[in-house]
Amino acid sequence: QVQLVESGGGLVQPGGSLRLSCAASGIIFSIYDMGWYRQAPGKQRELVAAITRGDSTNYVDSVKGRFTISRDNAKNTVYLQMNSLKPEDTAEYYCNARLTMANSFEYWGQGTQVTVSS
Repeated sequence: QVQLVESGGGLVQPGGSLRLSCAASGIIFSIYDMGWYRQAPGKQRELVAAITRGDSTNYVDSVKGRFTISRDNAKNTVYLQMNSLKPEDTAEYYCNARLTMANSFEYWGQGTQVTVSS
């Protein structure tokens, strides 16, 4: 059974930092591309940051220079370090695992809430 379990969300003041973690089980983590998505109320889910199995990364423009995605294959965990947080970063954050070969496999975590407010 595949599980992606996010943690690290919470309430933080503008300018603060949080680190999200996503622990994966039931998959060969090292061969999956991993991503963090977010969805704010009334908005579509958007890709925030992604890291390939080869450690290539990409970010949505609004978080470049503030967020850093990383992975630890020994711990089957992907991280999202979020600095200089803004109220517009408030959203539910979801971990995603994707493998595209002859067939595609995709899994989602349950989400963790990030609220940026004074």
